[in-house]
Amino acid sequence: MGKKYASKELGEQTLTIYQTHIKNHILPTFSHKRLDQIKPIHIVNWLDDLKRTDKTENQLSSSTKKYVYRVMRNIMERATEWQLISSNSLVNVKKPKEDKREVNVYTNKEIEELFEHAQNQPLYWRVFTSLALAAGLRRGELLGLEWKHIDFENNKVHVRQSIGRGKDNKPIIKSTKSGKARTVSLPASVMIELVQYKSHWETERDDAGDSWIENEHEFVFCNIDGKHFYPTTPTTWWRRFTTKAKVRYIRLHDLRHTSATLLINQGVHAKIISERLGHADIRITMDTYGHALEIADQEAANKLDSIFDRIQTKSTSY
Repeated sequence: MGKKYASKELGEQTLTIYQTHIKNHILPTFSHKRLDQIKPIHIVNWLDDLKRTDKTENQLSSSTKKYVYRVMRNIMERATEWQLISSNSLVNVKKPKEDKREVNVYTNKEIEELFEHAQNQPLYWRVFTSLALAAGLRRGELLGLEWKHIDFENNKVHVRQSIGRGKDNKPIIKSTKSGKARTVSLPASVMIELVQYKSHWETERDDAGDSWIENEHEFVFCNIDGKHFYPTTPTTWWRRFTTKAKVRYIRLHDLRHTSATLLINQGVHAKIISERLGHADIRITMDTYGHALEIADQEAANKLDSIFDRIQTKSTSY
């Protein structure tokens, strides 16, 4: 029953992660116990002792520990819901705290340097980088883009799907992380770049002839046969590119964080940023970019202070 439920309710990539955590971190401790025998103290001790399964045997990172807790909670909640157990032991156990990590982003000057070096890269990587920064799309969302998702008349991109990894690490087309589609407005300069790239893409497709085997989808970022890139391909390119260009390395995903920070610095409301990024809840945006939002808020206060200072100076001069 549990397998059937999980296969139906979880995406392939999430299901694979769940199975890995159950095998590596849950079964070694609880396989000899019935669910109704698991008490809160067992959960507390288990969380305290969670370690990596590699040779280092170090403690799990706070984020991984929190994810494993979530898997266990899901198991116990379903068992309670299906009346396999009378109560959920995790209800009385606090979830592990996750160490907050400051987002790593590029400065305006570093972005200029980045695009300067990117001019030596293939056009598709230049467009990929532009969209990552301008639209804040996730890697899988960029790989899932098809030309039908680009609205050239209204300067928008419709984010409808993502490319992820399923069983046996095989790439699959799936929904976005939040499970919802969204539409993101793009700068005119990026649209011009997309127009140029589409013309180039069509020429490449025509030149490929019979070797172009993808007939169902028109992926914006694809191999010479029309098939979408493998999920790790952009990550591999990004690391090599930043190393060769001697640009400060940040993760490819951090371009998404950079996009959000640029918007914050321009005074864009957190709700708009949340919608552009496809966050399921604005609280995710507030938690992730809290520090940047605080700085922007203080700068706004400073601007107001200068206005009120001028008003007060004038009023006292009369």
